[in-house]
Amino acid sequence: MTEENYDIVGHPRLVRLNPNIPWKTRGNGAVSIQVDDGDLNRIRFIVEEAMKKYARMDDEQTNPGFVILEEPPSFETYEKAVKEIVSIEETKQLLDSLGADYKGYKNSRGLIGATASVAWSPKHDKTYELITYREENKWGTKRTVDDESVKKMDKTFLSTFDNYDYENNHNRLVPNSPCPILYGIRGENEEELIRAHSLIKSEAVDNLLIFETNQGTDEHLQKKNIADIQPYESVVAEGQVNKNPHTIEGGHVIFSIKDSTGRIDCAAYEPTKQFRKVIRELCTGDVVEVHGGVREQPLTINIEKIDIKQLKKQLEKVENPICPECGKHMKSKGTDQGYKCKRCGTESDKAIVTEKKRAIQTGFHETPVCARRHLSKPLKRWVNHNAF
Repeated sequence: MTEENYDIVGHPRLVRLNPNIPWKTRGNGAVSIQVDDGDLNRIRFIVEEAMKKYARMDDEQTNPGFVILEEPPSFETYEKAVKEIVSIEETKQLLDSLGADYKGYKNSRGLIGATASVAWSPKHDKTYELITYREENKWGTKRTVDDESVKKMDKTFLSTFDNYDYENNHNRLVPNSPCPILYGIRGENEEELIRAHSLIKSEAVDNLLIFETNQGTDEHLQKKNIADIQPYESVVAEGQVNKNPHTIEGGHVIFSIKDSTGRIDCAAYEPTKQFRKVIRELCTGDVVEVHGGVREQPLTINIEKIDIKQLKKQLEKVENPICPECGKHMKSKGTDQGYKCKRCGTESDKAIVTEKKRAIQTGFHETPVCARRHLSKPLKRWVNHNAF
């Protein structure tokens, strides 16, 4: 559109939507731009031509759409799309009421994201992502992005985040799909993103854009009592562990929590890797706050972060009790039957115990970079903002 001499206002927007929708696209995101002025018919023509050229209509999950509006919808339109389920019908009704020019392709589901992207504004929080694009003759081939340069960039520019997973040797900048993107750097400071980009060693970059985004903001989360939790939401739920963690087939770790309104299962799935070690150390009686998306069947919170608020004291037996009369150790009368002094017959039901040291600590714990969702706010951002 810059070739048409349209002035783009601010940054293009990259807006992620509800990550739990079963029929979502891989990244479940939408992009939008604001132009200062222009012929709406000409703008529509340009957008349609771009859709014809770049949209992969042969992919069954590709159901794009575009929306052209003179005024954005309410912020609440975005909030619903990032937290709940929005239907195509209600989106079309909204667009009609706003006098929008729009077009949906195939099942038209892309209209939901397009509308939400226009409705979003950095009202509460925002981040940026610098996205570089490959030369067209490289599309679909293996990318060349040097891991060591990514590590150097990560350690140099502390306002960037989710760059490299050191424990799992995963370069998070590089997408898995055969799309035109070479790599993307996420961060809080657009000027530092440009300097960070200069450190990356890679194949030739054809072009780059800096997007204003809702990534890494936790805007998909809503605090709820357990009884009020619904499928496909992303929630923050506090409760007491009432079923110890256990590992099921596939390496997934499951436990449950309860509050005054009900109980719900929580899961650390295999892709969360070493995060499961933290979850396995929980025990009945611990108090935790779980952040994550809700699976429908069985109703389960897929954990993104966990705040361990209180650890229950665990006691372990050190030795049999000592008889207060004889000064000798008593003998066990059998499992859960107490103890008895063989010499004088004095009895006791309490062994000598000590507090067992727990292998985990209170506070926040998060999934590794390789398993982190686009919307999940990394603890690094909480520290930067003194949010703890």
